[in-house]
Amino acid sequence: MRALLIILFFLIGFGTYAQKPKKKKRDKDATEQSTVDPNSLSPYQGAESTFREPKKKKSKSKGPTYDSQQDYYDRMMAVAKERGKAEREMAKPQYSNPMYFGHKRPPKKHKAGKLKYCKECGIRH
Repeated sequence: MRALLIILFFLIGFGTYAQKPKKKKRDKDATEQSTVDPNSLSPYQGAESTFREPKKKKSKSKGPTYDSQQDYYDRMMAVAKERGKAEREMAKPQYSNPMYFGHKRPPKKHKAGKLKYCKECGIRH
């Protein structure tokens, strides 16, 4: 019984020792820095040495150039060309004639007894 109590005492003692957090270099550095931090007695201590002025950025361009204007006009011409192409495409009978109604070619006209349901347009042709 006595031996069991001694073993239990050692296990509990070593267990609590293993649970304690170990101090690292970071913690040590942080405690040293806290003495340098400003407080109400010396508010500007250490703050002057860490301040840096932000660098000013220089702007590369001072306005539009002839190249950028030409690029703009080139893009506008390309857009106008695409619109004209789309307009010519829509003028084809496949899009402008209502007989086509979703078909590439107009559907064949069948007799009343031979009409079939069309999967493309949902009408019997």
